[in-house]
Amino acid sequence: MKINEPITFELIKSVLLNDFQSSLQVDDETSRRMWWNSLEVIQKDFLSNNYSNGGLWVASPLPAINDKKFIKAMKGWLWAPNGFSRFDFEKTKFLPYHQSRNGSEDFNYSNNYEILKLHSSDGYDPFLLLITSKLQCILTITGERNKKNLVMRNDENSLKRVIELVDLKLGQENIQASIAFKNHLHKLGELSFNNDFTNNFWPILSSRLANIVPNINLKVPNKEEMNETIHITEAKLLEAISHEVRTPLATIKTLISSTLKKYNMDEKIKSRLIQIDNECTEQIDRFGLIFNAAELVSGDPSPPQSLASINLGEILKSLSPYWRAQLERRGISLKMDIPKELPEILSNSEKIELMLAGLIDKNTRGLKEGSTLILELRPAGQKVKLQLYAQKENSDIKERTLKSDGSDIGPVLNWNPQTGSLQISQAATQKLLASLGGHVTQRRDTGLTVFFPIATLN
Repeated sequence: MKINEPITFELIKSVLLNDFQSSLQVDDETSRRMWWNSLEVIQKDFLSNNYSNGGLWVASPLPAINDKKFIKAMKGWLWAPNGFSRFDFEKTKFLPYHQSRNGSEDFNYSNNYEILKLHSSDGYDPFLLLITSKLQCILTITGERNKKNLVMRNDENSLKRVIELVDLKLGQENIQASIAFKNHLHKLGELSFNNDFTNNFWPILSSRLANIVPNINLKVPNKEEMNETIHITEAKLLEAISHEVRTPLATIKTLISSTLKKYNMDEKIKSRLIQIDNECTEQIDRFGLIFNAAELVSGDPSPPQSLASINLGEILKSLSPYWRAQLERRGISLKMDIPKELPEILSNSEKIELMLAGLIDKNTRGLKEGSTLILELRPAGQKVKLQLYAQKENSDIKERTLKSDGSDIGPVLNWNPQTGSLQISQAATQKLLASLGGHVTQRRDTGLTVFFPIATLN
């Protein structure tokens, strides 16, 4: 394909609209929700099973791929505006929330994707081209203000034309990037068409969007049905609020990351920005856990992920530097006692990290400065026991970590008006841990104890 005019994303989108039929046009806010949820469906339900052999992605004007394991495994090209850190907030709202700690260990962009200059002629509506050997798709938003369309194409003809146009755009703007793009595409070999994605993307997206809106039941229920309906409605509302809270926080983190990378600044300013980033991370984690709990309570969880054999000790050790830094900011120290040889457990390696972070946060909210949180891991018959308890300064006496001052508000949250602490409730904590293979017990003298089944005995 030879085109003399500059290749823009607006031109690429116009090609995608050939033979595209859709009478559905939505306002800007709705299109953003559709975009965020589409990215979550693609990554959570399909890409998670199709990235191990590598792949590539092209996005604008902000990163659409946000999970560290995908970024590390795949080569990417991001078209972002000049002065990315000063980018107009109105143009950043299509950024999905992150698994917040995925990039918290450093503030540089991953070396596995290049940043190219986005021109005003490219437009600011989001675009994503994703290619692995077994999963390929193009996702974008098109249309004028408040008359937007979500476009997803994964037919062979559309993919071929868009790949050619992206290559031409790279060739016009950065010849080395064009060569790298061709080389990575060649490494993937012959691409196979994913019928599962074709048949299930729209149904899963529709289901996810429908579940965000609380259900209105016109039937007159009995008391038990009414209580259950109220709980489910509250949970669905919390799911929606969690999305709305995490998204701007993730945008702030991305802009801070860009600012720290691009500009030399006074150490005090740098320290303040890092502090803001840390606070955003903590809140994203907290609301991520609230979202997971609400998803379980609402009865509409994401497709189940089978439990697998994992090394809990190694996971705890890898997360401990982040937890120590987090607790030190509140004057609390962390001690971990993990034997060298422990059997692996059955759980979910991705979701357990967020759950563990939530347990650390939940069990230190009422602790005074100078306290120590102790985390122990021990074999316990056919299980592995994780124990959390606090120790006062200059004392060997165990202190109860969970305070009972708060009261449950609905099926998911616990609110302590004295401290202003909002946490997931004990019942929701038990449900979450049960979904990860754990069984929790709470005693005044021994703190929090969680038992996980040993993998080899499954």
